[in-house]
Amino acid sequence: MDTRRANPFRSALAAPLLAVACTAQAAAPATPLPMPPPPATPSDQPLQRQTGMVVLEREGGQKIIVRSLEPDSLVGGDRYEFGQLDADGDGFVERGEAGAVDRYLLRSFDQLDANRDGRLDRDELAGWIL
Repeated sequence: MDTRRANPFRSALAAPLLAVACTAQAAAPATPLPMPPPPATPSDQPLQRQTGMVVLEREGGQKIIVRSLEPDSLVGGDRYEFGQLDADGDGFVERGEAGAVDRYLLRSFDQLDANRDGRLDRDELAGWIL
């Protein structure tokens, strides 16, 4: 059987269906698409403390400013006072003290230990403590 020939039944059925679909589409009221939310402005965003800044200078006097901000939220939402973390009261949080309070802090210990002395001071814990 030659499938390249047009099926007269299919052609006769397609034309009225197409006409009905076009009429229904034209008769339906146009539904507006939802608008995306407006972009956040600096006043809408929470205040965050800047923890660092680097200025990169490129050819032609172009400057790129890269800023790092303390996080506005933490995984799990827990924040601690320094005294809760510093169990022995020596002014530093050692690895064992961090692990006793929060396992996520323990996993992040090496990243937070900026001076690589094996203990965290208040400045290194700026985003973790109140």
